[in-house]
Amino acid sequence: MSGREAMTVPEVLVAGGEPPGSRLLAAIDAACAAAEDAAGRTPLVVRLGGEEAQPSRFAGVDVHLVNKWERALRRVERLGAVTIAVAEGACTGAALELLLCCDYRITSRSAVFGLPLIGSTPWPGMALHRLVDQIGLAGARRLALFGSRIDAAQAAALGLVDETADDVAAALVEVLVRCDGVAGAEAAVRRRLLLDAASTPFEEALGVHLAACDRTLRHERGETPAEPFPQW
Repeated sequence: MSGREAMTVPEVLVAGGEPPGSRLLAAIDAACAAAEDAAGRTPLVVRLGGEEAQPSRFAGVDVHLVNKWERALRRVERLGAVTIAVAEGACTGAALELLLCCDYRITSRSAVFGLPLIGSTPWPGMALHRLVDQIGLAGARRLALFGSRIDAAQAAALGLVDETADDVAAALVEVLVRCDGVAGAEAAVRRRLLLDAASTPFEEALGVHLAACDRTLRHERGETPAEPFPQW
């Protein structure tokens, strides 16, 4: 294995059922900053789940905190580094919301997945939008309307996770090896193109894809692109 073994990889830890709050916001900010300071040379690992806490009633949460939370999720989703989620146990609440923002998702066979709940009612945040984008309306309906839980096999069948593993630690090491040499900024460009594809007409997308191709060709020739890649 490369020097990746000895490299400190930024991590975020999210307990099962944990609601948005100041601890999570600070943890995401610190981990994203560490990944950005490394110029995308190291992935961000998001560890999700474990034993589920008591169902949250979102005590102390107001719409201003929700706005900060959605911005934090968007930061992970746009990060100039590869993001890897590792789900074990109960990947519910904020844990599922973060899973939906990650590039590669590993789960243990015993994991369960579910949206954040207030009482027995699913939370109407942007996780609903991401779910439909990623697994389609039919796949999202049961989770979004009834607060149902699904197991790892069902999550894999829906495309919610990429890999189901008996040994998630070993699976994570393998993914980190595959990420070795992947430039975070380049991964972020391709992620953006993928995220925009569902909502952007071909004619409008063409210019952005040509800009990405030009950027890649210039990099291959050892040139610095004339302009940075357009931002969101």
